[in-house]
Parts: sequence; structure tokens; C-alpha cells
Amino acid sequence: VQLVESGGGSVQAGESLRLSCVASGYVRYVGWFRQAPGKEREAVAGIYIPVGNTYYSDSVKGRFTISQDAAKDTVDLEMNSLEPEDTAMYYCAARVHAVGTAYGRSWKSRLIYDIWGQGTQVTVS
Repeated sequence: VQLVESGGGSVQAGESLRLSCVASGYVRYVGWFRQAPGKEREAVAGIYIPVGNTYYSDSVKGRFTISQDAAKDTVDLEMNSLEPEDTAMYYCAARVHAVGTAYGRSWKSRLIYDIWGQGTQVTVS
């Protein structure tokens, strides 16, 4: 399975962007991560596809929404009220097989995802 992200770009603070992640095959979990220059890669949102449960980091809760678009077969990240601090490379990550622990407790860990996209740049000024 391969992942391809799209939708990044440059926007002004307060504006919105929608990122999309297309998987070439079935995946069970999808997470969106971001990495700013000089910083660790951090999880921002995750979704458990079969049920639709979603999870968010505190820094984006209330501003970002992760969702599955069944018609387009994508997992999207709607980002509203963007701030300069949201500037980063955004990565889509996925896992096919069930995790041994509740996804709700492990979704932030990079280790549970075994498929990664190439990333899409988001710049907020």
C-alpha cells in the first residue's frame, strides 16, 4: 500500500486548507503528522477507519477535522483558523493490521504506523 498526500500550500493566518491522503489499498488506521524545521514529528489527528473514531492533539483540537471521504477514497484533514505555528511538512501515515492495544491510547505513536507518505508543505504567514 502506498500513500499520497495533496492539498498543501501557503496561506495567511486565519485561513483554511484541506489536505487529502489517498491510499492505494485498504488501511485500518490513518494518522496525520507534521514536522516543523528543527522539531520532532508530532501527531495531529488520527482516525480508526472501520468505526470512524477520531482523535486530535490539543494543539489542533477544535480547528482541525480528520474525516474519511468514501466517495473519493481519501482521508482528509480540514484545517481551519490556521496559525503561523501550524507551518510544517504534513505527513499521512497508515496501518493495515490491528494494533495490539486500543488505538485511542496509541494513535500518537509513530511506531504503530508502517506506511508513510512523502509529505505536503503547509506554510502559514
